[in-house]
Amino acid sequence: MVDKEKVKGKSEQLKGKAEKSVGKVTGNEETQTRGEVDEAKGRTREKVADVKGKVKRAIKEPKS
Repeated sequence: MVDKEKVKGKSEQLKGKAEKSVGKVTGNEETQTRGEVDEAKGRTREKVADVKGKVKRAIKEPKS
């Protein structure tokens, strides 16, 4: 099953990378910085989704 939050995180990272690249090419520091922020938000969203998944699996696993 695909985790929607993980997909959103990856999408946000890609958007941020593109925005960062455009900022570098055009010399627009604001766009570049905005891209870096979006990229970081995407990584964070992806990590949160990973942790949520691990917690859910830990709750479902039978205790020995």
